[in-house]
Amino acid sequence: MGPTPIRYEKLFMLLKEKGLTKYSLRKDNIVGVATLEKMRKGTGHIDTRTIENLCAYLRCQPGDLMEYVPGEETTKGELDR
Repeated sequence: MGPTPIRYEKLFMLLKEKGLTKYSLRKDNIVGVATLEKMRKGTGHIDTRTIENLCAYLRCQPGDLMEYVPGEETTKGELDR
C-alpha cells in the first residue's frame, strides 16, 4: 500500500516536546507496534479509536497529531466540473 495523504509528523514532534517516546506509547498500551510503523511510514489507515487513545493520552486534539497533505495523485473528494 502506498503513502496516504494523512501525515503524522506532528505526533512524533509532540512526543518529543513532551519528553515521551514511541516505546512509552507501546508500553502504556496506547498504540501497537504495527500501527506506529504505519504512522511513521505514512502507509495504511489508522483507526479512529487509535486517534482517540492518543488524544486522551497526550491531552490534545486530532489536528495536533496529523495533517492532510494532498498529493498530485489524490483525486478523492474533488468535484467533476
